[in-house]
Amino acid sequence: MTHLQAGLSPETLEKAKVELKENPDTLHQDIQEVRDMIITRPDIGFLRTDDAFILRFLRARKFNHFEAFRLLAQYFEYRQQNLDMFKNLKATDPGIKQALKDGFPGVLSNLDRYGRKILVLFAANWDQSRYTFVDILRAILLSLESMIEDPELQVNGFILIIDWSNFTFKQASKLTPSMLRLAIEGLQDSFPARFGGIHFVNQPWYIHALYTVIRPFLKDKTRKRIFMHGNNLNSLHQLIHPEILPSELGGMMPPYDMGTWARTLLDHAYDEETDYCPESYTLSVQDLERDLEKNLSPKTMKRSQSVVEPGVLKRPDKVKSEEDNMQPLLSLD
Repeated sequence: MTHLQAGLSPETLEKAKVELKENPDTLHQDIQEVRDMIITRPDIGFLRTDDAFILRFLRARKFNHFEAFRLLAQYFEYRQQNLDMFKNLKATDPGIKQALKDGFPGVLSNLDRYGRKILVLFAANWDQSRYTFVDILRAILLSLESMIEDPELQVNGFILIIDWSNFTFKQASKLTPSMLRLAIEGLQDSFPARFGGIHFVNQPWYIHALYTVIRPFLKDKTRKRIFMHGNNLNSLHQLIHPEILPSELGGMMPPYDMGTWARTLLDHAYDEETDYCPESYTLSVQDLERDLEKNLSPKTMKRSQSVVEPGVLKRPDKVKSEEDNMQPLLSLD
């Protein structure tokens, strides 16, 4: 075991070896091979290239050197392309702070049976008069940056649960395809985290419509790890034990305190009042959407628009039952 593996338990060391092909004897060589590829992308500013940093990208891509480097490049390229998103990326930023205090994201104290950290989002908490979807995305990325420092989570990964209870049509209308694609690019394509499952519960018909729009942008591996539970919490509990879930998700734990994770990141700044108006945010959401739309594939957008126009949700003539909309339950790594 090298010093780079010092933070791993014996069980996680074995998991890294078996599942990720992590070999302590070649670890430094693996890291150097990824580092040597940096010269092939002079258009990207690689602001951090130390061993511990590159290692998390290798773990996220099961020690495939090329895929690890591609993820590393996309990590910095995403930040270059969205500079305004990453200005003042800290918990005390007014928009991020408001989102954190409303539970974006929530982080459960207990890990699941595979050692994965569970993130929960209660979608109806989004107060659109106080912060934007981009603020929520920034809060999630900031939180992941903090948690991915833990080598155990680099190996074991994360679970995401989104509860759509009481999420209104009006709120959903703000989730344009461009904004959702921005989130997909940031989380699926540009961040070194292993997501073992993404669970939707209590989702209304218009969330199914939005999922149909973004589905072309999801990798096949990601699609297979998205579970549409609807109102069937029993199917959620088959994959995540109710003993570790809050009561809102049919679990045995007390109701989730939305400020739990925010207090961890903000500490004494949690109770400080902050004046913030989403309209004053330096990033123009409209301009961002316009730029993203230019990059969307016309063929893909044509296919997507047959279901829903960008920024406009239309109720289908016939809404499938929850049973029809359930994704098949798949075994997770």
